[in-house]
Amino acid sequence: MRPVLLPPNSQRRFYRGGARIADLRSLPVTDDHVPEDWLGSTNTAFASEREGLSLLPDGIALRDAVRADPEAFLGLDHVKTTGPDPALLVKLLDAGERLPVHFHPGRAFAREALDSEHGKTEAWVIVTAEPDAEVHVGFRSDVERGTVLGWIAEQDGAAMLATLNRVPVAAGDTVLVPGGTPHAIGAGILLVELQEPTDFSVLMELDAFGLGDDDMPHLGLGWERALEALDTSAWDESRLAAMRAPPRPVDGRSGALSILPAEADPYFRAERLLPDPVAELDAGFSIVVVLRGSGVLAASDGSELPVKRGNTLLVPHAAGPCRLSGELEAVRCRPGDPDAGEGEW
Repeated sequence: MRPVLLPPNSQRRFYRGGARIADLRSLPVTDDHVPEDWLGSTNTAFASEREGLSLLPDGIALRDAVRADPEAFLGLDHVKTTGPDPALLVKLLDAGERLPVHFHPGRAFAREALDSEHGKTEAWVIVTAEPDAEVHVGFRSDVERGTVLGWIAEQDGAAMLATLNRVPVAAGDTVLVPGGTPHAIGAGILLVELQEPTDFSVLMELDAFGLGDDDMPHLGLGWERALEALDTSAWDESRLAAMRAPPRPVDGRSGALSILPAEADPYFRAERLLPDPVAELDAGFSIVVVLRGSGVLAASDGSELPVKRGNTLLVPHAAGPCRLSGELEAVRCRPGDPDAGEGEW
């Protein structure tokens, strides 16, 4: 089993975007509301049976292929702890406009209220950002749920946004966003998003985006129940800084840097690959996004796959250790560490 190039899997959403993804992937711009490309997706959009699933080059849904041969795709250790589930969704996300203030439930709430083993802790790897680009993460001071209910009833988006921390971002930055954290991605940002494999979003800001109750903004739970999953505590500077760890070497492997805080390990891992002259990939399921340049990914059986800017690759565990060479930069997205435990969120 060898690495393969993943075809585009564009998703239409309520917010504007898509041109930056098209530019990265050298595709024509066909719509201004396709701001997400779901990579290696084995989960569906909320309340859908098929929408969102990734297809392999032969047209087979990745979810079906993984279920048919989980050890080859995921490795024995992963299957023992997680089953035939990659437990990871990777997206390209182009914020053509500021996204609404919203949050995602954590694992404990998802299990109790949504019958899901996964919540939606996520992380952002900033690919490009316009000058003065920003994201908004966590309340600046403690907030009462009754106050939040009032903002939602009045659709006071300005008040919601004003209570969040403004975080400037630039290309190369990363931000870990735990389940339950209120947030909004600002306009003019292209990012790679790693997340738990669900489409659970509680959308607090509706009117400005043409959304209503039919769009299931509270996941069908009602506002009071859904807001039980919201982190209403204050995020100070130290807490924000902890979600933005500096890059660090990965197990002595050349050309690879871990770029997320250790707190992300139970959920997913990300590595920046910078061949010098090669970047070494240990065996394991991963999604690789080539951000610039071109080169070759060589698998353990001697096969070689030419890659270039905008390519997205699925690397199965059975491909064994791989070597990436060339003048390029890529991000490798991986499931959580099987030895990392349950996680905080």
